[in-house]
Amino acid sequence: MASAKSVTSVDVARKAGVSQSAVSRYFTPGASVSAKMAEKIRVAADELGYRPNVLARSLITGKSRIIGLVVYYLENSFYPEAVEKLSIALQENGYHVLLFMASNTVGDVEPVVQQILDYRVDGIIMVSVSVSSVLAERCRDLSIPVMLFNRDQKRDDLRSVTSENYRGGQMAAEIFLKSDHKKIAHLAGFDDAKTQIDREKGFVDALNAAGQELHSRASGNYDYAEAVEAARTLFDVEDKPDALFVADDHMAFAAMDVIRHELGLRIPEDVAVIGFDDTQQSRWPSYNLTTIRQPLNQMVSAAVNELISAIEDPTTPIRSIKIEPVPQIRGTTRN
Repeated sequence: MASAKSVTSVDVARKAGVSQSAVSRYFTPGASVSAKMAEKIRVAADELGYRPNVLARSLITGKSRIIGLVVYYLENSFYPEAVEKLSIALQENGYHVLLFMASNTVGDVEPVVQQILDYRVDGIIMVSVSVSSVLAERCRDLSIPVMLFNRDQKRDDLRSVTSENYRGGQMAAEIFLKSDHKKIAHLAGFDDAKTQIDREKGFVDALNAAGQELHSRASGNYDYAEAVEAARTLFDVEDKPDALFVADDHMAFAAMDVIRHELGLRIPEDVAVIGFDDTQQSRWPSYNLTTIRQPLNQMVSAAVNELISAIEDPTTPIRSIKIEPVPQIRGTTRN
């Protein structure tokens, strides 16, 4: 067998008895090749040890079929699940994924995205990460569409897919109100994140509409350790809340650990708790957390479809898509 490095598509075509263009179509995701021809090409390529040079092809086509995927952190299990589903969906559409880790601050995101641009990516997905106006303009100038996933910004030049966070906050308040809670608190995430702002506004608006005020509030910045401290601030006081809405499940677990194991309170008898996301851990018997589920499969499908449409047709309208969340009633709230 010839060295794989020296084997070309012409060699494969000659051995398979087909045209070179047929070989090219076979190795192009989404292209049409008959089953009989595909089998001939596959056998010939395997025998010769041929693999297409993706980078060389990108120089010819101007498309790398690479998507840069930026994620803030993976401690919260919502994000590994989202990254996995996004990666699978993109691969099913013939795209390769490069994963980059970034701090949540805009200033730290920019050098990471510059690295991504060096790979000549066709598009970028930012998972719960904000984008500066300068960075958005640079990507636009390079005709590289950017998709914000689980994060929205008040800009009309960025695509985004989120759950309907305002409505999700309302849903959490409605669950508490049905159980006649009177001292309802909120454990927030990043105070300046639009997802947080929308969830909290929906929650507080629904309480106010029912004639109630928010009892107390603290920020945990979507971090377990900080959420522990925030929960202590809320509950290690004489006038304790009897219900707590937490901006995500990850912080809800921290609050539950403090409530149960440090303060000896019962959930939901003394304190009812609601999270947001519906991560796998929320379904574990040790937490059995009532939460507002983000429809992750629908969000992933919408994000991938929108991004690919923008790559294939730059005139595709820019949209901010919001998908209705779904309450998941479990054991941390009263029936």
